[in-house]
Amino acid sequence: MSQQEEEDLFKHQDALAQLHESLPLTDKLRFLHQIIRQDFPFIDRLAIALFDEKTDTLKTYTHSTEGDESPIVAYEAPLGAAPSLRAIMQHRRPRLVQDLNIFAMGSHEHTERIAAKGYQASYTMPLYQSGTFIGFLFFNSLQAHPFLPRTLRQIDIYGHLISLMVINELTAIRTLLAAVRAARSMTHYRDEETGSHIDRTAHYARLIACELAHSYKISDEQIEHIFLFSPLHDIGKIGIPDSILRKPGKLDKEEFDIMKTHPAKGREIIDAILGDFSLHTLGHVSIMRNIAEFHHEAIDGSGYPNGLKGDAIPIEARISAVADVFDALTSRRAYKIPWSNDDAIAMLQRMADAKLDRDCVEALIRNMDKVVEIQQRFRDEVLL
Repeated sequence: MSQQEEEDLFKHQDALAQLHESLPLTDKLRFLHQIIRQDFPFIDRLAIALFDEKTDTLKTYTHSTEGDESPIVAYEAPLGAAPSLRAIMQHRRPRLVQDLNIFAMGSHEHTERIAAKGYQASYTMPLYQSGTFIGFLFFNSLQAHPFLPRTLRQIDIYGHLISLMVINELTAIRTLLAAVRAARSMTHYRDEETGSHIDRTAHYARLIACELAHSYKISDEQIEHIFLFSPLHDIGKIGIPDSILRKPGKLDKEEFDIMKTHPAKGREIIDAILGDFSLHTLGHVSIMRNIAEFHHEAIDGSGYPNGLKGDAIPIEARISAVADVFDALTSRRAYKIPWSNDDAIAMLQRMADAKLDRDCVEALIRNMDKVVEIQQRFRDEVLL
């Protein structure tokens, strides 16, 4: 075979090859949107919302529009507040709306935001993983009546490709979380973190991240990862001896020095699990690493293990620290009764600008109505 003949065998370039690269889901979605627009230029936006079964809540996850062009970011709402979307889930079939003016009288915030950006039509596919509903994929257009039957068949193919991308991402995350939790449960480490504590901490972290999303340019995808990974900040404690971890009194200097190694141990454990499960390419996995390694850094530089100061501490670690401290203060422990929310807030304010990030503290305080909802939904069981 001549060199020219061999070159001829490899002339075709796979248009979707970039999807094989190690990229965050949002980047892959934006790339795929560009490909789709070559065939269907009227599709102006792709967006994915995930369903949280525990809270019956729909959460924005990612979208393909650049900058501030997306009408809905850092947003969540009960699925029950959107009967037209719930109907999609119940019918288990996609919904085609050729003219969104039929919802012109709708008072829901997401409906108003979509209309304000000028979108005229939408095609919405429900997403399922092994028969379980996980969210929605939206194809939005600035034109009315753009979808034709023959184009929908092709769009469905792209829709299922995107669905598989999302499922692959979520499955990898769940595998990672399960591995980390298994590592913790199979050691002698026994902490007082109930399932309710984990749920509350995750939702407080999401609350703070959503509030700061605009000013800190935190994407919906990053918000979801902060939500998922924040409760695992102390994974490194499985490497601390029980004699220190469970000591009822105050630690001496030598013991405290050992305790201060748990953030670095946490990073090591996470890296080992990522390697064992070949998950290094998982998008935004650095968020998990940063939360585990830097959640004890302090704004004034007095924290550990690296003595980072101010903005040098990743925002996800600063968010996780505030969420964890607040829940620790307001939760019952064997050695203390729970603090009131007012007392806990006062303590957070005293710690702001020294140990904790003030923006994160204020973000939590501005959402105390939602904090109370989280506390009521995820209460600790009281053993009599």
